[in-house]
Amino acid sequence: MLPNLAHCEMAPRFARVSQSLTSRSPHVRTMTKTTGANWMKMSSGGKAEGPNFNFLSPLNAKKMKGVDILHDPLWNKGAGFTATERQRLGLQGLLPSVVKTLCEQRDDFVANLRELEDPLQKNHMLQDLHDRNETLFHRVLIDHIQEIAPLVYTPTVGKACLTYSRYAKRARGMFFTPSDRGNMAVMMQNWPASQCQVAVVTDGSRILGLGDLGVNGMGIPIGKLALYCGCGGVAPHRVLPVILDFGTDNETLLKDPGYRGVRHRRLQGDEYYSLVDEFMQAFFRRYPSALLQFEDFSSDKASTILNKYRDTYLCFNDDIQGTGATVLAGVLGALRMVERPPEAVRNLKVAVVGAGSAGIGVAQALLMAMEQAGMPRAQASKNFHLFDQYGLVTTSRTNLSEEQRVFARDDMQDGLSLDECMKQVPAELILGLSGRKGTISEGAIRAMAAAHKRPIVMPLSNPTSSTEITPEEAYRWTDGRAIVATGSPFDPVDFGGKTHYPSQCNNMYIFPGVGLGASVTAAETIPDSMLYKAAVALSKITSQEELSRGSVFPCVSAIREVSLSVAIACAREAYDLNLARANPGRGETMENFLKRKMYFPEYVPIYSEPES
Repeated sequence: MLPNLAHCEMAPRFARVSQSLTSRSPHVRTMTKTTGANWMKMSSGGKAEGPNFNFLSPLNAKKMKGVDILHDPLWNKGAGFTATERQRLGLQGLLPSVVKTLCEQRDDFVANLRELEDPLQKNHMLQDLHDRNETLFHRVLIDHIQEIAPLVYTPTVGKACLTYSRYAKRARGMFFTPSDRGNMAVMMQNWPASQCQVAVVTDGSRILGLGDLGVNGMGIPIGKLALYCGCGGVAPHRVLPVILDFGTDNETLLKDPGYRGVRHRRLQGDEYYSLVDEFMQAFFRRYPSALLQFEDFSSDKASTILNKYRDTYLCFNDDIQGTGATVLAGVLGALRMVERPPEAVRNLKVAVVGAGSAGIGVAQALLMAMEQAGMPRAQASKNFHLFDQYGLVTTSRTNLSEEQRVFARDDMQDGLSLDECMKQVPAELILGLSGRKGTISEGAIRAMAAAHKRPIVMPLSNPTSSTEITPEEAYRWTDGRAIVATGSPFDPVDFGGKTHYPSQCNNMYIFPGVGLGASVTAAETIPDSMLYKAAVALSKITSQEELSRGSVFPCVSAIREVSLSVAIACAREAYDLNLARANPGRGETMENFLKRKMYFPEYVPIYSEPES
């Protein structure tokens, strides 16, 4: 049984944690086994109830005492250990005498964090806390989500990845290399947790807009899972960050003596995909009910991997599907802002700048929404203009993927520039997913503004240095009429005597809820319709007040409520499609079912007594 984990509905003296948990933390060798429902215990109605996260405190650390507890971030409370705990656990003399509550520790940490000015230094300080005291780390994240999320994930996580090999003090997660071929199933047994709810895996080949960072990309799964815990209520002892270190084509890293990854060029073709396949089989053999999220795979591999496994395992690609759902929610929110019905999405002319996996994923999400609004697929696909580094994508090209061909034009000149195309067919919605700064030009935006009263401008590439157009440029080139949503956070813009507030179109609005809803219901797979329902649910949450100030997304401070709403939509879709293997008990609503499963960080009393 793990310490320091409590449910958001915690009773005054009893903190609840996972009743299904019989796993060990990454650094705790023995823990108390529990009675009650396990991951797939059958209810009286014959339906599996799913993972139950409710244990009563106190928790038994068994034989672990003293510095062993202090050195384990899942057990350690630091100054939060009470006098009684210090006596029982052999901690007397090992800590300063002061005893503080979790909230006092949180306030102390945040005050110290705010003394730093450099976001990367703040990220490192948060990493240190994460490695020292997971309960406090997640409480800081949850209670100050608007301030902390940009530090643990985009945009700061990109800089943290660049310094990973130099700074990371403690290995976190699992690392698989080509030399592990044939041994991955055995290696999976080395991860000490007997259960996993959510895992995030990358191969480091396309980290944000920074490119191939190899093993340094491990910062992405770690940061992403912090948001699963903080935003989606997934308990931190039930997550697993993974990197498939199959080489790097980054010459700088290969020549860097401090680089921690394998030192050869990336594997390609069957050699690469066979290793991915071995990992997938090994992972789901160990954790058959877990959800696995693919993250930051290069565009030439991301769709191939997703399409191979999406109908077999509970998995999804956040860059493709999560981004698509988030953008769709933002577009539906923009339609609400101008008092147009959601069905009006079918009338939008869309320019997609970036024809990689993320750009295609967004286009696919919008295409599905247009179909849901009653437009035939073939007709809806004509609403799109897709651009890559060579210009407008047309059917005359011979190297298009099946997904790209859906959006390729057959009625326009190949390679037409964005400016030229917008003069001919000015889009009402432009999406930046190129990963290259400045690729959305003034000419294109002015053409849109001349044709549409409220053009929608969404530069989505991360980090901030890679954004296709800044909010200030978008407002200036549209005389302040643009509806703007960006991938990275930007400050408000003063223009035309008015303060404009660009929205942040961040996948954190979608993926934590998808992860919670799909994993708690033990869904078999994640179909496109589940992501569509998630997007629609998100689009309805933004308040009228938020819309009136120009924001198409709700405030980040409400992210746990947002994630719950998204999770409910996903869980209901899983249930409606008969994909759910775990459902609410008799008489229980889906909302209460999911609320019961959401982790909230709170200290739990700990004692040490050998189990009989």
